[in-house]
Amino acid sequence: MSLHQSLQQKLLQKLSPQQIQLMKLLQVPTAILDERIKEELEENPALEQADEDSHDDEFEKDEFTEANEDDDYQTEGSEDEYENIDISEYVQDGDDDIGDYKTRDENYPELDDSKVIPHKVETSFMELMLQQLGLLNLNDHQLKVAEQIVGSLDDDGYLRREISAIIDDLAFRQNVDTDEKEIEALLLQIQQFDPPGVGARDLQECLLLQLKRKTDQGKIIDTAIKVLEKYFDEFTKKHYEKIQRALNLSDEQLREIISQIVKLNPKPGGTAGDTGKNTNYVIPDFFIANNVGKLELTLNSKNAPDLRISEGYRDMLKDYEKGTKKDKRQKDAVLFIKQKIDSAKWFIDAIKQRQNTLLNTMEAIMNYQYNFFLTGDETALRPMILKDIAEMTNLDISTVSRVANSKFVQTEFGTYRLKFFFSESLQTDSGEEVSTREVKKILTDLISEETKKHPYSDEKLTEMLQEKGYNIARRTVAKYREQLNIPVARLRKIL
Repeated sequence: MSLHQSLQQKLLQKLSPQQIQLMKLLQVPTAILDERIKEELEENPALEQADEDSHDDEFEKDEFTEANEDDDYQTEGSEDEYENIDISEYVQDGDDDIGDYKTRDENYPELDDSKVIPHKVETSFMELMLQQLGLLNLNDHQLKVAEQIVGSLDDDGYLRREISAIIDDLAFRQNVDTDEKEIEALLLQIQQFDPPGVGARDLQECLLLQLKRKTDQGKIIDTAIKVLEKYFDEFTKKHYEKIQRALNLSDEQLREIISQIVKLNPKPGGTAGDTGKNTNYVIPDFFIANNVGKLELTLNSKNAPDLRISEGYRDMLKDYEKGTKKDKRQKDAVLFIKQKIDSAKWFIDAIKQRQNTLLNTMEAIMNYQYNFFLTGDETALRPMILKDIAEMTNLDISTVSRVANSKFVQTEFGTYRLKFFFSESLQTDSGEEVSTREVKKILTDLISEETKKHPYSDEKLTEMLQEKGYNIARRTVAKYREQLNIPVARLRKIL
């Protein structure tokens, strides 16, 4: 095959860097929008907060003026070349006005920056383990091995690493020789630490470690230990009849054993402090209020400060326009200023476009699910997909998806993720289309009202839903039940 050249005409769709940045800005939730704006303020000196008193303007203008008076810098090129720089669009009055979009919600008072915010201080799980490790009478060699074991515990307090891997880590990283017998002996001592159950290698061992500390509470604890040691699989699968027959237990005795086991902590490490773990708070992006039967939508913008073009940079351009002597250094400075002002204007427009897109999309969702926002009844939700909102707002489906992603709305009935309102449709016997969210709500109500000694099977739930007019198959009921994290009937049964 010979190589040859040819001319071809192609129609391609490419996104500009500004469009890509706008899409990224659109999907940023309100909780971290403040960080994104701070980054832009740090990178672009021509962008400033409207309420910020700039004290650096005089310094900037003086520095610019010094460049004009520098006799040692030689002028390059003709004067006409530098006079061709058009800066008229950058020095118009009104550029420093605050944008017409509201970036701060006046319904919320400003936070007092001088207010002292207390921080939670507590001992972490690892610190607690090391403190107890220091109470053991160990030599230097044993202490290194024990510290390696404690360091291998996960956040739940379990030792899920193989002992052979711990031996290899000690040998290759710390040049410490040990064997499985020594590690097992030290692990037994660590398993006596608080909270009870730490150092276990699986759930069964964790529960047994906790029960063995209660052996002085009566015979029922001994029986519970026997149940977990010999019939752990039957217990987790709730095959209580097999356990009763094997141990000759009455219903009352079995209920008491279950009560003792249920009180145990399956994750002992999670109770020993949350230091280093970030507490995540949901910050709603929208607020919907019911004002005498009329819904009012507001955008939470308290994390977005009022932005404007720096007056100092505009004054520098005005000084350049009024000046008579214009050299190459001034030209380079003006080009730099124009670039920063363009970037600042684009960012302000992007924030404005973001606010408008969010409001338009949420308003369409509110109007589509109007009955739900008035009543809070999940059965009032209508089937809604991204395409429905895209058609109402004349936006692309991908844009609606970015808005719905990681956004929350606060109502008088609670705070919901926007994705909560999107659901597929299911047809009833009368031909009416209802939301699958409505079916899931009814399914949850049926299971919550069932007798736990005789829970409904999937077949029974299917029959009950069909009696209510919902044309649904048993496998669909099973799928919805799994999506709701509801176990099968056998696992919901209690004595």
